[in-house]
Amino acid sequence: MEQSEFQNAVGQYQDMVYRIALHQFGVSQDAEDAVQEVFLRLYTAEKPFEGGEHLRRWLIRVTINVCKDALKSPWRRRRVPLDSVPDQPVFDKPEERELYQAVMALPEKYRTVLDLFYYEELSTKEIAALLSLRQSAVTTRLSRARELLKKQLKEVWKDA
Repeated sequence: MEQSEFQNAVGQYQDMVYRIALHQFGVSQDAEDAVQEVFLRLYTAEKPFEGGEHLRRWLIRVTINVCKDALKSPWRRRRVPLDSVPDQPVFDKPEERELYQAVMALPEKYRTVLDLFYYEELSTKEIAALLSLRQSAVTTRLSRARELLKKQLKEVWKDA
């Protein structure tokens, strides 16, 4: 990949890769590490891409794989999280903060499909292909994630 193509790809897809990684990890430092790894793999990739959409899908797939590999590593299981540093994004409205917290409280498999469906605007068929799942599994995960969010957010609003 040429230097100019690489720089264009980084400029165009860096935020998308970061969002996916942040949804996977829930911690910005790990997400930043994953972004670096993904773009390192892009820089060293020898296969040509058939266009922008092919590159976008490749980056999503590689991001998910990098995050899964990092989450499985023995080092990650043995480390102690740094609770002293708050790592919450700043939101303009309290509803946005509550929604973010509710989504981050979901299991990883639900967070991933929600992110790809709502933020990356992929269809269930595209998500199924990226995650190596059946389309029915993706729709089931989306449905369950929505139900969990609905239940969690109702509890938050009742308490308020």
